[in-house]
Amino acid sequence: MPRQQLTRDVLDEQRAALGLPPHTGGDDPADLRRAALDTALAAHAAGAEPARPVLRGAVRALLDRLAELAPGRSVEVRVPPYAAVQCVAGPHHTRGTPPNVVEMDAPTLIALATGSLTWTAAVDSGRVRASGPRADLSGLLPLPE
Repeated sequence: MPRQQLTRDVLDEQRAALGLPPHTGGDDPADLRRAALDTALAAHAAGAEPARPVLRGAVRALLDRLAELAPGRSVEVRVPPYAAVQCVAGPHHTRGTPPNVVEMDAPTLIALATGSLTWTAAVDSGRVRASGPRADLSGLLPLPE
């Protein structure tokens, strides 16, 4: 099955289903991702499931923000099957499995980024799998706007 891309049409369809007005921002990927995050948060608040392209855009927006706040390549943060990013200053890897990996699903990333879930609770419950001495992201979460 081909992967549906995040477009204004997909975004506006999801927004309409949630009773939200159409996206009025730009069509560049960064604008669409920010709108996807807002839409995914609205879907969550309404008890609805965001469309996969909207969820993918929301994940990418959050990971981009994380990499912006903590530039570097010492930790790889993975949110399969949507995206991964390298961040946090320090020694970095060039091949193979990185020594510092954080992996979680999309709802967990959104909950951590917005502060509705703490790092400790996410790790203790197994929603976050973190390995390596630099894999503690508690000082970066929740993400500031």
